[in-house]
Amino acid sequence: MESGKKSLFRGSFLTGIIMAETEKEDVSNGFSIVMITLLKGVVYADENIRLWQNLLSFQARIRDYVREIGLELIVYEDEGFAWLQTSTSQEQADLPRLVMKRQLSYPVSLLLALLRRKLAEHDASSSESRLIIGRDEIVEMVKTFLPTGSNEARLVDQIDTQINKVIELGFARRLRTENNKIEVRRLLKAFVDAQWLNDFDAHLKVYLSSVQSGTTDESSE
Repeated sequence: MESGKKSLFRGSFLTGIIMAETEKEDVSNGFSIVMITLLKGVVYADENIRLWQNLLSFQARIRDYVREIGLELIVYEDEGFAWLQTSTSQEQADLPRLVMKRQLSYPVSLLLALLRRKLAEHDASSSESRLIIGRDEIVEMVKTFLPTGSNEARLVDQIDTQINKVIELGFARRLRTENNKIEVRRLLKAFVDAQWLNDFDAHLKVYLSSVQSGTTDESSE
């Protein structure tokens, strides 16, 4: 009888150790998966809810970890996205950049500005969080700001290229069921703020003037 109790206790004890080790391994793997995903790009709550919950749970640990390599974690919890960017701390100013800045062409910047304004209008007039726009609507929206008399087919091809660039940057995505429908990602709100729009407006006239005179490459990135 005593031997049976000891065996039962030993079995329960070993089970407890195995469960604790398994939980520890799950936590370690969860953190690693979050870190790898963040280093690849933006994490969205609506794409992987478990990954998003782990990110929120590991926030403090992630911030400590990435601070050592000159990065900082940016989280928009209400909007449901997060990413890593180069730290703004002066103490880490001498570290090499892990996240490189991208120079955007005026056509891509124009499209981003128009989509950002469209998103603001949508938020002000609709309770739906997702903004979905048809590809043809985007084409017409951009054409309004381009010089008249351009080759129509070439112009549409250029706008399609710019749409693809915006998708590549993560600010939009095509609907799986309708390839001609574009969802504007709410990430755009974080990168294109009022100051960015004001600065862009100041340069827009210069850009349009250069396009009309043929001194700029509209297809450049």
